[in-house]
Amino acid sequence: MTERFVTAERDGPVCIIRLQRDEKLNAISTEVERQLAETLSDAAVRTSSCVLLAGAGRAFSAGADITEFADRDVEAILRYYGESGGVYEQLATLPQPTLSAIHGYCLGGGLELALATDFRIADETAVLGFPELGIGILPSSGGTARATRLLGPAQAKRLILLGERIGASDALALGLVTEVVAEGAALERALELARSLTALSAAAVSVAKQAIDAAADAPGAAAILIERLAYGVLAQTASAREAARGFGRG
Repeated sequence: MTERFVTAERDGPVCIIRLQRDEKLNAISTEVERQLAETLSDAAVRTSSCVLLAGAGRAFSAGADITEFADRDVEAILRYYGESGGVYEQLATLPQPTLSAIHGYCLGGGLELALATDFRIADETAVLGFPELGIGILPSSGGTARATRLLGPAQAKRLILLGERIGASDALALGLVTEVVAEGAALERALELARSLTALSAAAVSVAKQAIDAAADAPGAAAILIERLAYGVLAQTASAREAARGFGRG
């Protein structure tokens, strides 16, 4: 039987996904990626209103298990991105909001996973960074692209080219994480935020998330059109109509 490195559990409408490879600081292997992709397609995720990603044990994730990649040729690497390597985009494109609860190391592929979520809650023990250039490669599972969009080219270069490892407070100042909490409180705070999101209209949250993601890459006029069309759709939902009637009665 294959060892489970990724588990999922429901907390009401929230699905909590945990990386469970503590002896390797939750290093991300192709098997971890395969199990994560399988989990993201499972009913526990598909029927949830919010997804929360966390790491068990001492760290969120210390990064990719690079020993697997040492002898791969170009064709094998291309196959990898078409198979388990696509899980980062699978996570990023989930329609419901996503959060990461970060403690300890969040490096390399682990940081790329966190960047694929909408909100990143870090505790004071968090250490974040991209060490890839030190071994002659670069963040290639969305990290380079997402860090540049999130931080701008200058700060992305600082993080990736210099390979700095930064603590939680510096990550917050940089805009790499959403919020910093006390040691051991990241999961609790992320779950609190997740529950607040699930109290809102699921349709409105999902459409707003997707409109924001689309606007980030769209020309200004297209972004305005997207939000107007999104409003037109949401205004016809039962929850929006009921809310409008409530305001009218007030």
